[in-house]
Amino acid sequence: MRSWMRRYGIICATLLVLGSVLALSVAGADATARGLAIGYVTLFVAWTIARMVRDVLRGHVGLDVLAIVAMVATLAVGEYVAALIIVLMLAGGEALEDFAARRARRDLTALLDRSPRVAHRLPDDGPDALADIPVEEVEIGDVLLVRPAEIVPVDGVLLGPEASFDESSLTGESMPVTRSPGDELMSGAVNGTQVVRMRATRRSRDSQYQQIVALVREAESSRAPVVRLADRFAIPFTAVSLTIAGLAWLVSGDATRFAEVLVLATPCPLLIAAPVAFVSGMSRAARAGIVVKDGSAIENLSRIVSAAFDKTGTLTRGRAALVEVRPARGGDSDELLRLAASAEQYSTHALADGVRRAADARGLQLVGATDASEIATNGVTADISGRSVTVGKHDFVARLVGDIPTARTTSGQAAAYVAIDGNFAGTLMLSDRPRPEAAAVVRWLREHGIPRVAMLTGDGGSTADSIGAEVGIDEIYADLLPTEKIHLAGGLQPRPVMMVGDGVNDAPVLAAADVGVAMGAKGATAAGEAADVVVLVDSLAKVAEAVSIGRRTMQVALTAIWIGIGASIGLMLVATTGLIPAIAGALIQEVVDLTTILFALRALRGPTPDLGDHGHGSRDLRPAPIARKA
Repeated sequence: MRSWMRRYGIICATLLVLGSVLALSVAGADATARGLAIGYVTLFVAWTIARMVRDVLRGHVGLDVLAIVAMVATLAVGEYVAALIIVLMLAGGEALEDFAARRARRDLTALLDRSPRVAHRLPDDGPDALADIPVEEVEIGDVLLVRPAEIVPVDGVLLGPEASFDESSLTGESMPVTRSPGDELMSGAVNGTQVVRMRATRRSRDSQYQQIVALVREAESSRAPVVRLADRFAIPFTAVSLTIAGLAWLVSGDATRFAEVLVLATPCPLLIAAPVAFVSGMSRAARAGIVVKDGSAIENLSRIVSAAFDKTGTLTRGRAALVEVRPARGGDSDELLRLAASAEQYSTHALADGVRRAADARGLQLVGATDASEIATNGVTADISGRSVTVGKHDFVARLVGDIPTARTTSGQAAAYVAIDGNFAGTLMLSDRPRPEAAAVVRWLREHGIPRVAMLTGDGGSTADSIGAEVGIDEIYADLLPTEKIHLAGGLQPRPVMMVGDGVNDAPVLAAADVGVAMGAKGATAAGEAADVVVLVDSLAKVAEAVSIGRRTMQVALTAIWIGIGASIGLMLVATTGLIPAIAGALIQEVVDLTTILFALRALRGPTPDLGDHGHGSRDLRPAPIARKA
C-alpha cells in the first residue's frame, strides 16, 4: 500500500482533496471548499506549466496546454469539482499508462527476471568441493554443477550425463531438447530432472543469455518516438479544440460552455495510447525471438520499401561444408587441408569454420601460428610451422602468387584458394546452401509492399548469382568490400531501406541502413551492437515477422490516436449544446482514455506472416552461433 501511495502520490493527494471538498460542500462550507480546490488546482497547474516549458525547451510541443486551459476555465466559471476531476484524470492517465506499459513489457522483463545470478562450482571436479559463487566469478574451464530445474548460468559444454533442457526463453521452441555429453549448453536454458555437470566455455558477460539480457535491457529502457508522433497531432488538435470551445462560448454567450467543451479535449489518447502500443509491439517481438532496440526501429520497420540481404549466414545458414579438396600439381590433400585449417583458426569468415570442421572430421592435427593477419572479406595469412600459408579469395591469393586457375563451381559452391610459401597450393570447395525459408521470405516481402530486394555480398559473383537464383533475388552486387556495401546500401531507392546481415563485416552497413537487422548475433558481435533489430532465432522467417510486427504496431498506435481524437471532437461538438456538464464531461473523457489504452494493447497480438510450406523451414530454433563472417 505504501509503495502504491509513493508511486501515485498525486492521485492519492487529489482523491484526498476531492473528498475533503465534497465533504465541506455537504457541510455547507462552500467558501472553504472552493478555496481548497482553487489552491490545489493552482499548484497542479503551476507544476504542469513548468513541466510543459521543459518539454518545449527540448523541442517538443506541449500538449498539456489543453489540460491547463481546461483547469483554468473550470475554476473561472466556478466548476472547481470538475477542475479536480481533470487533475485526477491526468494523474490517473499516467497510472493507467504505467499499468498498461507493465503489461505490455511483460515478455521483455521476463528475460531480465530470469537472469542467472549464482553458479555451483566444483573446483576439484568433486562433489565435496561444491561452492556457490556469483555467476560473474565463473571462469572459462570451471566445472559447474546444475541441479534439476535450475538455469544454466553460463555457456558451456555438457560433461554428463545426458539430460533434457527447456530452451523456450531463448529459442521460442516449447518442447524440451536433449543434450548429450560434449554438446553445447546455452546460458538461460532450464535444466530438466537430472543433476548435470558442465564445463564453462564463456564468462557470464560473454555468454549468450547475458548478451540477450543486455539487448533486452536496452530495449526495455528505450523510449518509443511517441513524442514525435504526438507532435504531429498536437498543434492541429489544440487549435481545433480551442476553436470549438471558443465558438461555443461566442454563440451561447456563456463562458461555462467554453469550460464544458475543453474538459473533453484532454490529450491523454495522444500521450498514453501511442507509447503503450509501441511497448506492446516491442514485447510481442521479444516473445517471437526478435529484440527491437527502440521504438524508432518499430516505426521505421513499418515504412520499409526496400530490402538488402547479405549472403553468407543470412540468406544461407553460414555453415559451409567442405565438399572437395583440390591440391595443385598432385599435392597431398590432407596436408593442404591441415595447413589451410590451421591458418583458418585466425579467420572470422563463415567459410573458415567449415574448413576447420572438415579437418577435425578427418582427424588432422592443427597447429598454432607464430604470426597471423586477416584482411576482411579477402583472406587470412599465417605463419604455420615456419611456412607462410594464405587462404582466401581468388584475387587476394593471385595478388600474392601471380596468376592462378579459377576453380569450376556448381550451384551454391564457393572456392577458398590456398597458397603456401608463395606458391599456389590448391583449392578447397565448400557448399553453403540457402536457408529453406529464404525464397518464401523474399517472396513475402515483395508481396507486401517491398518491391526492391537486393543482395550485397563480399563473395564471388558466380556463387552469389547461384544463391540469388534459388531465393528469387535478381539484383545482386558481389565481390564487395565493406565500404562498397555501405555506399550501395546508402544509395538504394526508394527509402527507407532495411539491411539484413550478420558478422563483424556487416556492422557498418547495418548501422548505416535505415533499419539494420542482425541475424543471430545476440549482441555479441559488432553487428548485434550496430543493428536496430536482432533476431535471436536461427530463422530468416523472423525478418518478415519483424516487418509485420512493425506495421501492426504503427497501425494500432495511429488507430488508437484517431479513436481518441475522433471521440473527443465528437463529444466536444455535443458539449457545445450544453448537454454535457463539466463534471460529466471530465468523467466521460476518462472512459475515452481507458478505451484508447485498451485498444493500444492490441499490438500485443497480431497475425504471423504466412510464408507457405517453407515459412518455417529452418527448424533448428536454437540461437545461432556467434556470427563469424568477416
